[in-house]
Amino acid sequence: MIKQQSNWSPYDNNGGSCVAIAGADYCVIAADTRMSSGYNILTRDYSKICKLADKAVLASSGFQADVKALQKLLAARHLIYQHQHNKQMSCPAMAQLLSNTLYYKRFFPYYAFNVLGGLDNEGKGCVFTYDAVGSYERVGYSSQGSGSTLIMPFLDNQLKSPSPLLLPAQDAVTPLSESEAVDLVKTCFASATERDIYTGDSLEIVVLNGDGIRREYMELRKD
Repeated sequence: MIKQQSNWSPYDNNGGSCVAIAGADYCVIAADTRMSSGYNILTRDYSKICKLADKAVLASSGFQADVKALQKLLAARHLIYQHQHNKQMSCPAMAQLLSNTLYYKRFFPYYAFNVLGGLDNEGKGCVFTYDAVGSYERVGYSSQGSGSTLIMPFLDNQLKSPSPLLLPAQDAVTPLSESEAVDLVKTCFASATERDIYTGDSLEIVVLNGDGIRREYMELRKD
C-alpha cells in the first residue's frame, strides 16, 4: 500500500487577468470578472479593480483572499495619510506604499499580482507593475494574471514602449487616444478569453482622466 500524504497550502490561484495602459492625460485599467479555483468557476461577477484614491486604481489577480487583505490594509494606511496630511495620496506615492507593504510581507507574501494605474502630479497617466514581493517599475502599459502571457506580447507588438536604457529617458506613456486605448483593451481580452480558461465572463474597464473616473463593461465568453 502506497502511503498517501495530502499537502495543505495556504494559497490558491483564483486566476483572472488585469491590464493597464497610460496615456498623455488618462489611464485605462481593466480586468475580467471571473473567479476560479482549479476547474471550478466560483463566481462570474467578481470585480478585481479597487479604487484606492481619487487618482489611483488597483487591479489585482492571484489569491483573492490575500488581495482583499492587501486592499483593506492599503485603505487603512491611506486613511491615516489623509488625516495626517489633509489630502489624498498621489498615484506615485500609493505605488511606493504598495511596494513597501508587499516587501514587508516578503517571507510569507501576499499571493497577489498587482497593476496600479492612475494620474501623476502633472496629470499624466501612469502605470506601475509589481511582482508578489514589491519589486515595481513605472511603465506605459502592463498586464498581470493568468492571461498576461497572452496579452503582454500583443501589447508589446501594438505599443512598443521605448527601452528604459535609452538616454535621454523617453516618456513611457502610449501615443493612443483614450478611445483607442479602450478598444485595444477590449481586443486584448477578447483574444485572451479564447485561450485562457481562467479569463472570461465579462470585462470591467475603468477610465481615469481629468474629469474623474468612469466605468465600462463588455461581455466575454462564458465557457
